[in-house]
Amino acid sequence: MRQGAARGVVDLLMTLGLWFLMGYHLWGERAHEWVGAGTLALFLVHHLLNRRWYPALARGPRTVLRRLTALVNGLLLLDMAGLLISGVLLSNHVFAFLGLTGGTGTARLVHMAASHWGFLLMGFHLGLHWGGVLARGRRWLALPPPSPRRARIGTLLGAAVAVYGLTVFFRRDFPTYLFLRSQFVFLDFSESPLVFYGDHLALMGTFVFLGWALARRRGKVSV
Repeated sequence: MRQGAARGVVDLLMTLGLWFLMGYHLWGERAHEWVGAGTLALFLVHHLLNRRWYPALARGPRTVLRRLTALVNGLLLLDMAGLLISGVLLSNHVFAFLGLTGGTGTARLVHMAASHWGFLLMGFHLGLHWGGVLARGRRWLALPPPSPRRARIGTLLGAAVAVYGLTVFFRRDFPTYLFLRSQFVFLDFSESPLVFYGDHLALMGTFVFLGWALARRRGKVSV
């Protein structure tokens, strides 16, 4: 598999993993831990495949967009480190053989905040590179570039999803969990998985749209 295709597959699986993990209450603890461990492994592979990005930071113009991209990437790296450490401490299945005890109260708070921050940061990160994602998809499917009319329709649809996702952000109390205003996540165990994941897909779409709009305004971002 070519490296570009490998990056695309890893990124897709990692994004789907984060989306799946938001529905902890729908699948149970064991599935959550195994998918979480797999998603973190994909995150490490992602950085390995994109290792040339780090030395490239010292080269080229230091634009606002490049600085923002570096900041978002750095925050994602810290966030995933927090998820890894807290996840290992809370593990009752995947890492139970380590026999770690203690600190679970703090680990649970870190895991709650980091999971919500990571979900939004991943959406924004994806949005900063959305132009490249679409171009890669068109190459794989051998599709021509969209006409100006189709591009406008796509932008309007993206904006509509972003507006709905913004309502999800507040309706599902994301600010409460992002800033640890509560020590617990309030979950509806009777909720339809389609509704839950539809809402969270739209919410990710909000931050994808914001990242894409900013990248489009400031210029193309290279990874």
